[in-house]
Amino acid sequence: MKTLQHITILGSTGSIGTSTLDVVARHPDRFQIFALTAYRQADVLFEQCVRFKPKYAVLLEDGAVARLRERVREAGLSVEVLAGVQALEQVCTAAGVDAVMAAIVGAAGLRPTLAAARAGKKILLANKETLVMAGNVFMDAVRASGSVLLPIDSEHNAIFQALPRGYDGNMQTHGVRRILLTASGGPFRDTPLSELHNVTPEQACAHPNWVMGRKISVDSASMMNKGLEVIEAHWLFNAAADDIQVVVHPQSVIHSLVEYVDGSVLAQLGNPDMRTPIAYGLAYPERIASGVAPLDLFKIASMDFVAPDFARFPCLALAYHALRAAGTAPAILNAANEVAVAAFLNKQIGFLAIPQVIETVLNQLPVGAVRDLDDVLAADAEARSAASAQLG
Repeated sequence: MKTLQHITILGSTGSIGTSTLDVVARHPDRFQIFALTAYRQADVLFEQCVRFKPKYAVLLEDGAVARLRERVREAGLSVEVLAGVQALEQVCTAAGVDAVMAAIVGAAGLRPTLAAARAGKKILLANKETLVMAGNVFMDAVRASGSVLLPIDSEHNAIFQALPRGYDGNMQTHGVRRILLTASGGPFRDTPLSELHNVTPEQACAHPNWVMGRKISVDSASMMNKGLEVIEAHWLFNAAADDIQVVVHPQSVIHSLVEYVDGSVLAQLGNPDMRTPIAYGLAYPERIASGVAPLDLFKIASMDFVAPDFARFPCLALAYHALRAAGTAPAILNAANEVAVAAFLNKQIGFLAIPQVIETVLNQLPVGAVRDLDDVLAADAEARSAASAQLG
């Protein structure tokens, strides 16, 4: 008899959240939704509540909270609607929760994900910023509580699958030479540099392989997304910057690779569909059907691999720089990027101004040590202020 897992989804209305619900719906004998959360999409969250009947629903925007409460009442649903960041932490740490899908984009996901780690929950980590901003704080919490941490980003999930079972973070004793992190190169990998000045938000959000939210799509176009993943890989697998190689692989079929000292290279392949790593994380260490179509190697026919162009993608170089600088540098990088990307999406700055804003802020602010969450949040606030000042 299978044990029923009770799951909280942070960011249930986003692409990762909806994909998670798709997998959950395929296995009602395995999974039950405890709580669904979103920022402001009350109507989408209501439809999810109707279908999955969670115990709690959480929204952050006051107007959306009132709207959802009214719709839940009218529908006669036994769903308690909560509001605010503290409520996010509540539905992550509750005794009835077995696993937390951390899929809120940006720094907003940091506090509830950290709370889940401290509570010893199984964490399916799809929020990059938790590790980028507060890697040592978060990993210390995971180790102290005995929390099970499973990476959901397709690249880190692939690495997790290709590493030896029981990998403890020591590359040398496990015979690991380096980690190869694949990148699609985004929509602008072949665009002449001279044309990047005129890129629109719509073009930047048109990813050739993946369906994602607007912010993460822009990060993919600038390759900051891959830079953040390099920092993530450092914390997840205890790999130094020089042990993580980014490989541009336009087909997005090989999701990442691990190279061993004996010359072996193990890779995880699959169609570019987030339901594969989500299903793996939900059922680990078992495997379950995800709804993803089988990979047709004959249809793919060939695969390409190219070294990343740091002149074309300066955001990737800035991320490596921040990782090597350590301390609060990754938090500064992330905050400046979030401000710059939001400005680009609002058509306040051009696409090429994104790395300029980030570099200026990194050069402007001192790098401090990260002893606790307060150090991270202070660096985040200071970087946002500095980045906003750059925008005038």
